Amino acid sequence: MKAVSAVAEVSEVEKEPTKKEKIIALGKELYESQEEFEFTGLTDEAFSKMRADEKEYPGYTTPIGELMKKFSNVGMKVVLGKNPESGNVYILPVDSDNIEMDSISPKQLRINDAMSEKLKELILLVRG
Repeated sequence: MKAVSAVAEVSEVEKEPTKKEKIIALGKELYESQEEFEFTGLTDEAFSKMRADEKEYPGYTTPIGELMKKFSNVGMKVVLGKNPESGNVYILPVDSDNIEMDSISPKQLRINDAMSEKLKELILLVRG
């Protein structure tokens, strides 16, 4: 019996964090650092989808052209949703706190070589 419980304890200690736990930890770290990042643009797929959604649901969010201009002018930051333990992480323009109107998902960002390694890791984790 004792050997079984010792094995169980070891496996719990060595347990890898889940993808969600990694996203939460990295999102929290980037949010708390209050680091501002240069906007790298959206993937072509994300831009096309946002443009199509904008045509189908006008006024639902900030128009994509206006949002892209905001991001380009002021940069971007990482923010957490209302319940950080849910794993919801968003990208907002530095001068905005409006998740409902101005946010994009990290997975929608274009990755480049000059980008912060931690931000790159977050994007790749969210993309799954």
